[in-house]
Amino acid sequence: IDFKGVNMVINYDLPTSAVEYIHRIGRTGRAGHTGKAVTFFTEDDKPLLRSIANVIQRAGCPVPDYIKHFPKLQSKQKKKFIKKPLTRESICTTPQCFLKKAKRKTKTTKENIKEKKKVKEDKNGGKLQAVSKS
Repeated sequence: IDFKGVNMVINYDLPTSAVEYIHRIGRTGRAGHTGKAVTFFTEDDKPLLRSIANVIQRAGCPVPDYIKHFPKLQSKQKKKFIKKPLTRESICTTPQCFLKKAKRKTKTTKENIKEKKKVKEDKNGGKLQAVSKS
């Protein structure tokens, strides 16, 4: 899929390989346009950084010296990272007030459904009928 006008890509999870990195950031440089890519990483991502840094450097972009000096990954380690990427905590960008409001709404909706079923049951002499959703 080609999205026109993408001028920035933000990687919240570090790609597991240089090929995946190129694929992700390639969304910005279509048809001669330039773009930017920002990639966040943690201490746990360090082993994967060196191969990505090499790609960035070959493209003519600056790479900090400390990244260039990270140890090189062995092929077994690479396969391990690709097979089983790092697991991270979920990131929630929804404000807490919205989450609480949605939870209250869900709770109220469930209570209303139970109440409607109970009323329907009482009207039909204890026989449960399907309640249509409205």
